[in-house]
Amino acid sequence: MAFSPASTSAPIVAFIGGGNMATSLIGGLLASGFSPAQLRVAEPDAAKAQSLRERFGITVAGQAADIVAGAGALVLAVKPQQMAGVLAELQPDAGALVLSIAAGVRLETLVQALPAGVCPVRSMPNTPSLYGVGISGLYAPEGTPDAVRALAERILAAGGDTCWVEAESDLDAVTAVSGSGPAYFFLLTEAMREAGVALGLPPAIAAQLAARTLVGAAKMVDAGSTDVAVLRQQVTSKGGTTEAALKSLESAGLRPMFTEALRAAARRSRELGDELAARSQ
Repeated sequence: MAFSPASTSAPIVAFIGGGNMATSLIGGLLASGFSPAQLRVAEPDAAKAQSLRERFGITVAGQAADIVAGAGALVLAVKPQQMAGVLAELQPDAGALVLSIAAGVRLETLVQALPAGVCPVRSMPNTPSLYGVGISGLYAPEGTPDAVRALAERILAAGGDTCWVEAESDLDAVTAVSGSGPAYFFLLTEAMREAGVALGLPPAIAAQLAARTLVGAAKMVDAGSTDVAVLRQQVTSKGGTTEAALKSLESAGLRPMFTEALRAAARRSRELGDELAARSQ
């Protein structure tokens, strides 16, 4: 039975695709009170399917069509390039939430491929959701029932924080900032590690210093009591070592470099949407 505002218990949630992101959300949902009987997964890879059964005790099928009936929510957790084929198999119940976590797959593409009466919502989570510390941006079209929005938020909250954007196009910026964002910090940590080695540190020590500095700084930001600009100022003594390093980074154009990098990511997100829309016509 599809989810409705009058529902008093959590509905069945069917995941189309059993990759890392789906696995993290399933684990979070179970921890938040869902039962294994309320969760289903379509995963064609036999080894991965067996692993999901053994780990979570949930229903796993090889085909998406086998788990859709009776589900109040479908989570589309496949690669964008696989989406057209997946959508062709789906016949969700009327009123069901169809939540896409695939980059660049626009609502128009979902609406054209799915039966009338379903409730599509787009989102962009990020990989820290695997550890329950992610962030997901969501967008729902005007007229989406509050109960459906709440269900979409509840599913993604299993992986961390959530935020709603006012326009679907904003998800391209969400993709650039947070969807792709972890890679920027990985690159920074990698660069710091390499710089430490260049300064004469043993590789293992340089790697440990760079990684733990990233983790420690993230915890200070996550505390939320002090703006990041203030945190930066607090560790930057006038005439000191930090000031010298930051001046070098600023003179190298770090800020405009990041602005252009995120513009490139957002542009590619739009291009993916265009390509997928063209293929679905």
